Amino acid sequence: MWLCTLLPVLFGCLSGFVFSAPRSWQLPTQRPRFDRPGDVIVGGSFSIFHFSSGTLSDFTAQPSGLLASGVSNWGYRVAQSFVFAIEEINRSAHLLPNVTLGFSIRNSGDSVHGALHETMSFLTGQEEPIPNYTCQHGSPQAALVGDTRSSLSVSMARLLGLYKFPQVSYGSSLPILSDKIQFPSFMRTLSSDFTSCRAVTQLIIHFQWSWVIILAHDDDFGQQASSLATQELSTAGVCIEYTLHVPSHESLGKTEEIVQKMQKSTASIVLLFLSNSNFELILYGLLDVPVSGQVWVSKNILHMVLTVTIPGISRVLHSTFGLLHHSSTAIGFPEFLAHLRPSQTPEDMFIKKFWEFTFDCTWPHQSSTVTEGVQLCSGNESLKNKQYAFPEVSKIDVAYTSVYSIAHALQDMITHGHQHGKVTDSQDFQPWQLLHALRKVHFKTPDGIKILFDANGDLVTKFDIFQWQKTHEGVFHSVHVGMIDPQISLGSKMMVHLKEDLQVPSSVCSESCLPGFSQVPRLGAPHCCFDCSPCPEGQFADQRDMKSCLLCPKEQYSSHMRDHCLPRTETFLAFEEPLGFMLALVALLLAGLAVLVLGVFLKHRDSPVVRANNRSLSYLLLLSLCLCALCALLFLGRPSVLTCLLRQTTFAVVFTVAVSSVLAKTLTVVLAFRVTRPGDRIRVCLSPGASTSVVLIASFMQVVLCGVWLATSPPFPDRDMVSEPQHIVIQCQEGSGTIFFCVLGYLGFLAVGTFSVAFLARGLPDVFNETKFLTFSMLLFCSVWTAFLPLYHSARGKSTVAVEVFSILASTAGLLGGIFIPKCYIILLKPERNTAAWLRQGHQPQLDRQSEMLQRRCVWSGEAMRGRLLSESCKGVQQGLGDYESA
Repeated sequence: MWLCTLLPVLFGCLSGFVFSAPRSWQLPTQRPRFDRPGDVIVGGSFSIFHFSSGTLSDFTAQPSGLLASGVSNWGYRVAQSFVFAIEEINRSAHLLPNVTLGFSIRNSGDSVHGALHETMSFLTGQEEPIPNYTCQHGSPQAALVGDTRSSLSVSMARLLGLYKFPQVSYGSSLPILSDKIQFPSFMRTLSSDFTSCRAVTQLIIHFQWSWVIILAHDDDFGQQASSLATQELSTAGVCIEYTLHVPSHESLGKTEEIVQKMQKSTASIVLLFLSNSNFELILYGLLDVPVSGQVWVSKNILHMVLTVTIPGISRVLHSTFGLLHHSSTAIGFPEFLAHLRPSQTPEDMFIKKFWEFTFDCTWPHQSSTVTEGVQLCSGNESLKNKQYAFPEVSKIDVAYTSVYSIAHALQDMITHGHQHGKVTDSQDFQPWQLLHALRKVHFKTPDGIKILFDANGDLVTKFDIFQWQKTHEGVFHSVHVGMIDPQISLGSKMMVHLKEDLQVPSSVCSESCLPGFSQVPRLGAPHCCFDCSPCPEGQFADQRDMKSCLLCPKEQYSSHMRDHCLPRTETFLAFEEPLGFMLALVALLLAGLAVLVLGVFLKHRDSPVVRANNRSLSYLLLLSLCLCALCALLFLGRPSVLTCLLRQTTFAVVFTVAVSSVLAKTLTVVLAFRVTRPGDRIRVCLSPGASTSVVLIASFMQVVLCGVWLATSPPFPDRDMVSEPQHIVIQCQEGSGTIFFCVLGYLGFLAVGTFSVAFLARGLPDVFNETKFLTFSMLLFCSVWTAFLPLYHSARGKSTVAVEVFSILASTAGLLGGIFIPKCYIILLKPERNTAAWLRQGHQPQLDRQSEMLQRRCVWSGEAMRGRLLSESCKGVQQGLGDYESA
């Protein structure tokens, strides 16, 4: 005992030195407390009386002590929840039935110095604590509950960790306190800031807010929290317009810069990681600028409470959201406070000052004279009508769960000791034993809340979501709108439960793209900023905000709105549709007309018009033109293997026969009128066999080309998915495109050659104007097929078939009409011209001009020579006319 008396004297100066600093923070000489004896003592550190620091010391005199500047209404009520929990446990017949818990409530003064001093005082049992010395004999100390702020708890935890003494905090959420290497004995009945930061980012993700501002404190926590939030939100596709850091010290210039950026911002959601003082500084700055419609979201619900109490804040904010740990509720605690009286707890050294502060009164014994107008405290006032503001979120009973966790850990330790024969008395245990049991504690509070700590000593908890909704009068009221459960997750997302009728504003950089549109990123902007572009044909977007349009399957096409795909229908140039029917009708009419002309020619086969220029060629030409018209029918209807093989080859062969027949007729006319000497060998070419040979040779070459085509790469039926978006065009694929164009090229070469010969012979003598008609018909033919080529390549789907059929019919009609219609006109309507006499009479002027021309060409040879040549030439011309007529 002498040591206990001597040590304060020996170490008094040491203690004063250890707990001193350059700032004048000496604690008051009279430090109030609230002690109650018991079998086991539980300590409590609460910020009840706030200490105000004095001026800087000049080190010339002993500094003045810290002064109690005010009473924390909230802190004292939290301390009373600590008392309420202990009294409730002592009354319980199931929890620690043979143990009475005592307590010792200390005031930290919301000061690190006060918290350390009171913690050491509680451990040593001395008013002036001496480290590592305990001079008290009595009930063992189980654990310490507290403190509120993380800065206080960190200092306490470092000290208590040296002794493995359990500490359970009800309000410290700094993430570093989860480090069990630095703070091995620290536990808390709430989660760390990082967990709540992740929870609040999940709220933003759940509301599909994609355009936000982060407003963070410029300290370690603010930097870490904003970095974590940015990472979580970016992974979920949320864009950060600004990340603004508010300095720890007041800076008017920095604050104005932040306010200006928030004024220019287009994001309406502001995510907060601020302390209270910084928070209010920004709010008052925003009141002076035209900002409205913002929604502020914070992990700390206290920020939201402070926000809605600022006058005029409804002009800035649309609503606010805050998170609150889903904790146990002390049933009966409001009634406990309502019956609290100073006379009932004389050992409570805090209650009288709290009473004066709460009821704005003065105790009579504190002044000898009563000043007029001063209200005296009677001690019978009731806290029933002095409820703490925002009782649904203020959580003045937060210490309740901490006390229950210590009590259950103590019972588990005692029960476990009895089972293993280690501990038989609650008076005989070490702090580390209770700490071991505290880490494994698992129980339910009286209101049914499960209490469980994780490996870091943090409470496994949920988060209640509160929204402050603005009424029409501009007044905010808090509403519990949902819950976030970090333990239940879908991948990287926490489970968020919200009310079904909850309405929240949107915050996007760009309006959502409707189905049928895809997002096109803006150059140099975040991915949340984009323009909406309609899906092209053949693609669709069936959801909102699709990054790119999807291709429709080959058997489908995109709808008009481009929001889904529709099945394609098969199409081809059918006989039943109007265009197919008209083309088939024209083909039949042309074929019938060719047959009719052939009948006319056969009936008048001995007439000069029919006999002129080889009537056999005329018959062959008419037959080939009839087949040309009929081959157009092969292009109509659903393509099959047979029709695909026949349509192009038949077309090529019959048109080659027709063109080569025209060529033979043209050559006959040219040769008949170019023969100037009797017995000339070129007269052999005027025989009917020569004309037939021209047709056979030209046609044979085309047949060879078609044979090679069919043998190597024949045409086949195909499904065209590209030409018509809404249809599948059933068409004939030409197989080898090279041979196909060789076939067309050969036909074109033959047609151009025929036209050239006919054009050169257009001025030869012909009473029936045969050469002019041949030239005109070939001009029509070449014009049609010249126009066909660009049209064929530009047309799509069944229009390609229609273009080719039209070209076939047009060229057939051109040949038929240009060559035979004038002859039919003479045969049927002008029979007087269809005689040999008229034919010779019509040729006599041509003979005279021919003789005159020959005479001028033979002037140089003399009279004898000219007469002989003229005689022979005239005989040759007459012979040519006879050959032309007989041919």
